[in-house]
Amino acid sequence: MTASSPRYSATDFKNMTAELEKVLRLRSNPFGMKMCPSKEEMQAVPRIRRPQAIHTLDQLVGQTARLGWTLGVTSEDLNSDQCRSVVGLGGQDKEWFEGQKMVGVWYATQADSAKHQAAMSLVPAGQYKALILAPLAKWGTADEGLSKGVTSVMDCPDIALFYATPGAMMYFINGLQYVGYKRFDWSCVGESACADSWGRALKTREPSLSIPCFAERRYGGVTDDEMLMALPVEYIPKALQGMQALSKNGLRYPFPSYGIQQDVRAGMSASYAPVTPAAKPTA
Repeated sequence: MTASSPRYSATDFKNMTAELEKVLRLRSNPFGMKMCPSKEEMQAVPRIRRPQAIHTLDQLVGQTARLGWTLGVTSEDLNSDQCRSVVGLGGQDKEWFEGQKMVGVWYATQADSAKHQAAMSLVPAGQYKALILAPLAKWGTADEGLSKGVTSVMDCPDIALFYATPGAMMYFINGLQYVGYKRFDWSCVGESACADSWGRALKTREPSLSIPCFAERRYGGVTDDEMLMALPVEYIPKALQGMQALSKNGLRYPFPSYGIQQDVRAGMSASYAPVTPAAKPTA
């Protein structure tokens, strides 16, 4: 999936991680996800961990984000086709699309459940046999290897992901929009919201923001004030440059409260008025 992506060195990824953590006040590791066409490609990663129990993918994502583990995941490690289907490691058959297992729990009727399954963003089944999860700081080619054209499975993830508060997410989006403005429209399928984040980003190669669902919070350790951003790595330098420009304009995260009873004019003139160069002294 990363054939057309720019190449970054290990130092680049460490710097991206440090800047994201500093600017957005992140409380967990930014991380990367990469799909592998064979189990052997995943197993070639030095010292990769393999799950020792059956998990949801939310749990394994949490182990990478919260514990900093580099994990190799196959279909057999996951508890259900709901997890497998989003990343194309299984499911997506007639029974899965009917969604019968969710009827009477998450949806009132089988028709409602089938509509939900059809609305999810999925990696097509059959292309991949495994995936890699690793903190963003652990990706990239060694600096000296980059100039020599050295490649490895850990060169670049297909997508980068991070958890952050709503305010931090808005600031990151402001950074993305600072140059080359584009309106972002996100999806929300409800339960199985991983389809809105890593499923959508893997499928569309577009920034994908989600409100994590019950399963992500119950099993993946996502806190009540966190959202999840998933996007191809090349968007991160653009967002960081945009946030740096915003910071120079006096706009920084976290946003200080102005006060709900204050006269707003002084604050608005500082936050929204255009920056004009100082007048030149007259002779």
